[in-house]
Amino acid sequence: MTGNGSLPTMKDVARSAGVALGTVSKVFNNIPVGDSYRQRVLEAADRLGYQVNNYARGLKTNRTYAVAFIVPNLELPFFAILTQNICQALERRGYRMILALTDFSPDTEQSCVRMAQQNKVDGIIGLTYNPNLHLKDSIPFVSFDRYFSSSIPCVASDNFGGGQMAAEKLIELGCRKLLFLRIGSSVSGETDKRGDGFEVCCRAKGFPCDSLRLFNEDGYEPFKEFLAAHIHDGKLDYDGIFCASDGLAMAIRANLAEWGILVPRDVQIIGFDGIPVWGSGLPCSTIVQPVAQLAETCVDIVLKEDRTEQPSLICLPVCYASGGTTRDS
Repeated sequence: MTGNGSLPTMKDVARSAGVALGTVSKVFNNIPVGDSYRQRVLEAADRLGYQVNNYARGLKTNRTYAVAFIVPNLELPFFAILTQNICQALERRGYRMILALTDFSPDTEQSCVRMAQQNKVDGIIGLTYNPNLHLKDSIPFVSFDRYFSSSIPCVASDNFGGGQMAAEKLIELGCRKLLFLRIGSSVSGETDKRGDGFEVCCRAKGFPCDSLRLFNEDGYEPFKEFLAAHIHDGKLDYDGIFCASDGLAMAIRANLAEWGILVPRDVQIIGFDGIPVWGSGLPCSTIVQPVAQLAETCVDIVLKEDRTEQPSLICLPVCYASGGTTRDS
């Protein structure tokens, strides 16, 4: 509040920060200014309790300063962390996030897109599973992990490279009979490339590799049946397993423990995602996705004024992290 009890204005912020009114305007409209000036303005605004009036700002700029994020749920750790990072990335740019949860329903995804369009958001970021999603060209759309077309930017981790990385690490750690396991959507997406990269690397290095790829509707029981059929004399036929997610890696570890097969003593396992479990670090050895950078990239692209030179697929690098299910832990 200002000294007379009224709400602070941009002029008050400028006076407190010791900068011109135009500098304050640039900061709150995300126009480049020097870092020191930006910091002084933000500190002054915080000190005074100044709040940007997005409604008034939108009337002047014909923007709503809102971006919709469509995601299946917040139950899966990766979805939850990605949502948090996208929200924070938008807030840093003076935007708010409209969150829409779809529970993997194609119809709900389409309804969420219509809702976002009706609210005239400035952009949509979608982690969707509807291959026939209808989009309007008038609202920028960025797809996460699913390639639609050359006109819709897709942001993803280097899933193929991550699969190769997992194979190389298991082979480096002494594994010679390798297995890839995956459960997920029947709609093709960038995450399918995790198994592709793993299999290509195994073949290139001359090591046998089997794969079992299931759809969500198949459930987990086929994994147990498959593993049980490959146990002989108390030993699994495989000594290295790459799972397409950390959640699946932990489920497989629990299945093996039921038969007395221990990880990593008997079998080494690598997952994919790299989301720490609250208070106890990584749940398994894993290929780590750069969640913060993925979120920043999605936000940068959806807010970009000119996307004519934008690549249709942007892949960010992944890395390996040891987490207790491999012998390098």
